[in-house]
Amino acid sequence: MPENNQSSTGNMVRVSISEASRLFGIDGKTIRRAIKNQELRYVVVRNRYRLNFESLLKWSQAKTTVKNKLANRGIGQYVDKWKIKNKLYSPNPASVNNKKE
Repeated sequence: MPENNQSSTGNMVRVSISEASRLFGIDGKTIRRAIKNQELRYVVVRNRYRLNFESLLKWSQAKTTVKNKLANRGIGQYVDKWKIKNKLYSPNPASVNNKKE
């Protein structure tokens, strides 16, 4: 289902099938199948699919196998490594709570 061009498209993130495949740890055929089944939003630029990243995230979270592959083989495998362990650089919980009020 191709996207409608809207005025907010400047903030939209689009990725290629190969980029999505690497990010989510899944085969490109899986993504092409989702496109064929109209499960993902996309545009065609120079005869190449450009996938709406938000649509891709929602689709991946709705599919258990894709969600698991994202966590184990995709970008999700690095999340624990990215956590800041040095409390000197972590936000002070008191300052975070004050901002919410």
